[in-house]
Amino acid sequence: MIVLDTHVALWLALDSDVLGRRTRPIGMRAASAKELAISAVSFWEVAMLISKRRLRSSDPTKELRRQILDAGVIELPLTGEIAILAGELDSLRADPTDRFIAATAILNGATLVTADERLLRWRHDLVRQNAEL
Repeated sequence: MIVLDTHVALWLALDSDVLGRRTRPIGMRAASAKELAISAVSFWEVAMLISKRRLRSSDPTKELRRQILDAGVIELPLTGEIAILAGELDSLRADPTDRFIAATAILNGATLVTADERLLRWRHDLVRQNAEL
């Protein structure tokens, strides 16, 4: 299973050129196998970014969510177990959303696809793929 960081899911759904040449086929294969996922908290993050005008979109968050899910991405719920693990990831000095996304990947035994340098450099055995490659 692959869990997409929020920005990577947007790149995939919007067919962005930023998504790396190695990462794109990995995502497509995972989507075909129904193993491409996103944490539900990512949709909260998108809504917050739009409301704070840090993300410009002509589409409302509901439409972006639909586009991501229509691209073959499975929405994983935010559970109590994920929330607890996110709170225990003391070595990850990132924002809470990154903690939730990382915890989601860990508990699902998934590879995290991200371009976030903090997540890529984080010392943990979580398997990661740099989305820009």
